[in-house]
Amino acid sequence: MNHDEITLEILKNTGRVISHKVLAEEIGYSVGKINYVLRGLIEKGLIKAERFINSDKKLQYKYLLTEKGIKEKIDITQRFIERKKAEYDKLQKEMELYKEQYEYAQKCVAQ
Repeated sequence: MNHDEITLEILKNTGRVISHKVLAEEIGYSVGKINYVLRGLIEKGLIKAERFINSDKKLQYKYLLTEKGIKEKIDITQRFIERKKAEYDKLQKEMELYKEQYEYAQKCVAQ
């Protein structure tokens, strides 16, 4: 996962009361990496954190998107879609090449 993808996953998980540990497990990164990215998002003004104390008396946070964060989420999603479309187009071209190679091989065998 690149930085945009990690950021997008975190932005998608805003609005929930969640511990850094649970968020890290869900996204598949270390707690340290999650903390680093979260701090950066807060510093950029993309999210804000609200503290909650759950029933186990452990401190948890609810991360909320700011207006700037919503815009960034849209921009990152758009870049992700564009990147995936480019990957798809490249794979389609490769597949066409493989088909042509296969058809050529079939013709050579038939002769």
